[in-house]
Amino acid sequence: MGDVFRKLNAAALPPALDALDDRVLAGVAARRAEIAATRRLMMVAALFSLGGGVVAGSAFAPHAVAASPLTPLVSASPLAPSTLLDAR
Repeated sequence: MGDVFRKLNAAALPPALDALDDRVLAGVAARRAEIAATRRLMMVAALFSLGGGVVAGSAFAPHAVAASPLTPLVSASPLAPSTLLDAR
């Protein structure tokens, strides 16, 4: 076992191993930049949607009209699902 460890210690390191840390850290930095860009894009989309909803809700809204009240003199309410719920 000691001979194997001596051979591994004497062997030259591959050149790609020296640049491995730089590639990993560059990938992490790129991922963080993508996350920040995605957050900004989602914020712009949310603000655009909210603004569009406010404009559409206020500019194109029809005038409110009050509903006619039900007369209490009718024996069966048209909104009651059965006559058991009738107040009389």
